[in-house]
Amino acid sequence: MPNLEHPAYPAADLLHLESLVPCRESQVSMLLSIFGERQQFSFPSIFIYGHTSSGKTYVMQTLLTTLQLPHVFVNCVEYFTSRLLLEEILIQVQSCSSDTEQTSPVHCDTLNDFVRLFKQALASRELQDQTLYIVLDRAEQLREMEANILPAFLRLQELTDRNVTVVLLSEIVWELFRPNVGCFEPFTMYFPDYSIGHLQKILSQNHPPEYSADFYAAYINILLGVFYMVCRDLKELRHLAALNFAKYCEPVVRGEANERDTRKLWKNIEPHLKKAMQTVYLREISSSQWERLQHDGGEPGQLKGLSAHTHVELPYYSKFLLIAAYLASYNPVRTDKRFFLKHHGKIRKTNFMKKHEKTSNHLLGPKPFPLDRLLAILYSIVDNRVAPTANIFSQITSLVTLQLLSMVGQNDQLDGPRYKCTVSLDFIRAIAR
Repeated sequence: MPNLEHPAYPAADLLHLESLVPCRESQVSMLLSIFGERQQFSFPSIFIYGHTSSGKTYVMQTLLTTLQLPHVFVNCVEYFTSRLLLEEILIQVQSCSSDTEQTSPVHCDTLNDFVRLFKQALASRELQDQTLYIVLDRAEQLREMEANILPAFLRLQELTDRNVTVVLLSEIVWELFRPNVGCFEPFTMYFPDYSIGHLQKILSQNHPPEYSADFYAAYINILLGVFYMVCRDLKELRHLAALNFAKYCEPVVRGEANERDTRKLWKNIEPHLKKAMQTVYLREISSSQWERLQHDGGEPGQLKGLSAHTHVELPYYSKFLLIAAYLASYNPVRTDKRFFLKHHGKIRKTNFMKKHEKTSNHLLGPKPFPLDRLLAILYSIVDNRVAPTANIFSQITSLVTLQLLSMVGQNDQLDGPRYKCTVSLDFIRAIAR
């Protein structure tokens, strides 16, 4: 008995759609009831939210493509300004309304221009008789645009007097979208996270043809038993399943066990799954490096310099600025003369060592330092002469933007800016190397 039924769409298409969206039949059925028939006016705006990898984008794309509904699909991260977003929507609407794929360039500066050009693009008879769906993925980016963009999309059907429905896809709740002055309330719909049974069913569909479905389902069951408590992301679990399946099949390939010998297969894969636990979400090593590491029997920590926290490409002088900032944060001011001057004279070490032998500066944390001290240390550690140009100061600002440095205090005329280095010793060692 099929779960998806609607009199406006062929049963074969609905059956095919049901096979493409496992464990999301109730959400698709709700969307079909909201959409109605092709020529009927649907709800003006729909807000769909849920955590990452809950199937929002995939379900909407599959539903609109399988049933061949006129639609526009735009990622708001890719088109991050209102002008880019509105022009991309108009370009896709033109391609939907014309038989040829060639579309004329569109220039849209304001929302009034968008409404006027949108009406012109919907002048074809094909789109006049059907609902046009505008899907805005990663819709939380709309909050960073002009204040009239989000309210206009929510009531675009009223502004244009056309049969159009705007669907917003987001990972945050509607309460974080609602403007202070109020706006048209969309129909909200929640996509819950996949349960462990849903993940088992979805991941088991990707079994290789050379192995049986039961054998791959048993492997997925073992994988979820290890990773489900720390990872619910379907994309990440699918990546882990593809990455470790070859190791799971090794006893079967060597002839040491058959597909039903679950205990021996589990004992073979268990230590490798524990190693893979260290790389969940981090992507510290690539897939090929991980496979080579499994083959050699090494530890993930043996690959040096691959961590996202220790491998950052910076400009030439930014590296020296970061090293100078670290030295200024973790060394007292009175040691600058000793460390960075060639002829510093005699320094008594006894009192200094007695006072600081109990505590370490790394345990006390970074200390703030002024800008002139940072530049003085920079000039002493760089071999060639560095002029205090605007390029140097812009790189300091870039390090603050990257959160490698943090600014403390106020940047006024009386008291200059003070900074603090926020990176670790391992990070500085990798930069200095």
